[in-house]
Amino acid sequence: MAGNIKSFVLRSGRMSRAQEKSYEAGERFLIPYSEEVVDFSRYFGNDRPITVEIGFGMGKATAEIAAANPDRNYLCIEVFKAGIGKLLWEIEQRCLSNIRIIEHDAAEVIEKMAAPESFAAVHLFFPDPWPKKRHHKRRLVQKPFAELLASRLCEGSYIYMVSDWENYAEEALAVFSAVPGLYNPYSGGFAPGISWRPRTKFEQKGLAKNHPIKEIYLVKKAVT
Repeated sequence: MAGNIKSFVLRSGRMSRAQEKSYEAGERFLIPYSEEVVDFSRYFGNDRPITVEIGFGMGKATAEIAAANPDRNYLCIEVFKAGIGKLLWEIEQRCLSNIRIIEHDAAEVIEKMAAPESFAAVHLFFPDPWPKKRHHKRRLVQKPFAELLASRLCEGSYIYMVSDWENYAEEALAVFSAVPGLYNPYSGGFAPGISWRPRTKFEQKGLAKNHPIKEIYLVKKAVT
């Protein structure tokens, strides 16, 4: 369903010793990739609503959100070991129990492992914008992936995306708005800044370059 879209491009990145130790010791927070549908509640040990975060960078904002919402579970998907090690370190320091991590491509995880209507939210903060025009086809938010995400959301859940690349944000808003069942409560436009989202490192870099921060928030409604 998601075609050949990838949620990442492999880049080199060194892990600090603390990140390496956290990575080695954090096995219980890691979920192995599977080609079959998984009941994620058994990994969390409860059936609380699950928020999916696609590409969490170094994980600080993810940890802050999870710490502020202990009644929700966070399924975090990332491929960069340094970021995974850092998030595992945050989990350890904050004594968090509501985060699990899958080290794999997000498009494949959501297509293969997630059952329809199994998630309460999707967070997509500052995905790779692939700024060169010839690379726009590599952007994650395209029609097949948007429809896949919507199919995995339960009624009343939401998709929340943030980008500092205006062109990508406008493109993503149009893509999500065309998906049946996704409703934009902000008159079809961008959402105002949502107060509970911590500022990320990528956001700070974008602001330093005078990039406008664009937020997209849509809610899944029943299709009639």
